[in-house]
Amino acid sequence: MSSDLRSGCPIAASLDILGDRWTLVVLRDMLLGGRTRFSEFAADESIATNILTDRLHRLVDSGLVEKRADPDDGRRVIYRPLPPAIDLIPVLAELVAWGSRHTAVPENPAFAAFANPGTRAAAVAAVQSRLRA
Repeated sequence: MSSDLRSGCPIAASLDILGDRWTLVVLRDMLLGGRTRFSEFAADESIATNILTDRLHRLVDSGLVEKRADPDDGRRVIYRPLPPAIDLIPVLAELVAWGSRHTAVPENPAFAAFANPGTRAAAVAAVQSRLRA
C-alpha cells in the first residue's frame, strides 16, 4: 500500500488511494463487471486513455491490482484484483445502495442484489467468493 498518506486518519488514507473521479469506476468494472483488459475499463463512461493509464498504474502501485501477461495473447496485459481490492466489494455494495436511494440513477438489474438490503450480504459474499477462487 502507498505510504504517501496525508494523515493518520483511515478515511483520509482510503481517499488518498480511492478518492478521485475514476478509481472506483475502474474497480467497479474489474470487481463487479469482470473486466480485465485496458480497453474494457470504464468504456461506458468514456474515460480518457491517459487517465485510465494513470489510475491502473496507481492501483498496481497501491497493491490493489496486479498486471499480468494475457495468457491468450502474450503481447497484451490483463489486470486482476488482489485481496485488498476484493475487500472493497462491501464498500461498493453500500455505494450502490446509497446511490440507488439518494440519486436519480435509473434502476439497474445488474445492481439489484446490492441495492436490496435483504440480498446485499449474500451478493457481496458471492462476488468475493468468485473472485477469490
